[in-house]
Amino acid sequence: MVVNLKTYESAHGASAEALAEVMAGVHTDARLVAAVSAFDLAAVVAAAPDLEVWCQHLDPIEFGSFTGWLHPATAVERGASGTLINHAEHKVSIEHVAMLLDQVPEGFTVCACAADIEEARALSALQPDYVAVEPPELIGGDVSVTSADPEIIRATAAAVREISEQVGILCGAGVKSGADVAAAIELGTTGVLLASGVTQAEDPAAVVSDLVSAL
Repeated sequence: MVVNLKTYESAHGASAEALAEVMAGVHTDARLVAAVSAFDLAAVVAAAPDLEVWCQHLDPIEFGSFTGWLHPATAVERGASGTLINHAEHKVSIEHVAMLLDQVPEGFTVCACAADIEEARALSALQPDYVAVEPPELIGGDVSVTSADPEIIRATAAAVREISEQVGILCGAGVKSGADVAAAIELGTTGVLLASGVTQAEDPAAVVSDLVSAL
């Protein structure tokens, strides 16, 4: 389960560190990940050393004159073990994803986000560790993709499996409960990518515990 902290007021700065500590304190055998702002990366890693921490975005650049871009080597040095790429809120080209996959070190996880089945198919051909399908119109909403559009999950899982048995399959958008996670698994995924269900929860520890109960 990947929790994307985005730039929510309740999940940035000191709040990001506190949320990471809460996530790290949840007892589970599931793989639990926090995807954090580049500003918060080192602090979150220090605050929750037992939690897997990813970036929300990286750029396939060399060292040098690249003001404002995010170098993969710096992310690794600051403790990141993976990254999201091509999220609906930060789209990039397929070439960007391909170059990033060529640049990151072995063992560094890349989760490529797709808005639909065709994009998921194209990204799967690049062999990232995960492809996460998230219909943009459902992101941040109150209705889970598992009930609003289960067919896109089922069809995406089938499309990815036609290309690769190794690429993990996630889904997201509106996922907020263990029941949503169970439905996602039933539809063919290996996990979920979510944000507001955790970052804006009144009791994030209880919510995370419920979510991972189905994994």
